[in-house]
Amino acid sequence: MDVSAAPPAAAVSVLADRVERAASGSSRFLLGIAGSPGSGKTTLATVLVAELNTRRSRSAAVLPMDGFHLANATLDRLGRRDRKGAIDTFDGWGFLSLLRRVREETDHTVFAPSFRREVDEGVTGEIAVEPEARVVVVEGNYLLVDDGPWAQVRPTLDEAWFCAAPDATRECRLVERHTRHGRTAAAAAAWAREVDGVNAAVIEATRPRAHLIVSGETGAVVD
Repeated sequence: MDVSAAPPAAAVSVLADRVERAASGSSRFLLGIAGSPGSGKTTLATVLVAELNTRRSRSAAVLPMDGFHLANATLDRLGRRDRKGAIDTFDGWGFLSLLRRVREETDHTVFAPSFRREVDEGVTGEIAVEPEARVVVVEGNYLLVDDGPWAQVRPTLDEAWFCAAPDATRECRLVERHTRHGRTAAAAAAWAREVDGVNAAVIEATRPRAHLIVSGETGAVVD
């Protein structure tokens, strides 16, 4: 899993307090954390769930959208591999179906796919959302898009946050990520600008649909 520098523990604790208040009385609370590539949403989701689980063991789980990347062979067939990460390179309907299962099926474990960057493919059934998980933190780029199956994702969530970071910060993180996973520095910079940057333009436009804006650097509430 790629992670950015974690926000300060004090800020994460404040956010966890907010989640606990919002989830009070709910048998299964779905929090969405959207954001552009490199914004820090994966890290924020991970540390938030870790904090919640220190307060009550196995009470929270992370559910990434990335497990719904279409397979590379499928992207090759569709001619979309060169822009992997764009909204039409994900199985949006499959992701929506899983969210509905997670919300409704609270009496047994629901298995979900993960995404392994070292092989650049999804892994079926690697994530287990146990019945004890009262809070499920869903993280991904397109949770707030108001089109196609994605338009039905937002109403499935109890609360939605947007993880924000400056463009320069996001690009720096993305270049480091892409080089770490095998691209040359030049290829990594080009992908960060020409693929991730195009996707970010779509994602940043969804920011007004969030309940809360959180800094992907400090963990502070922005507005």
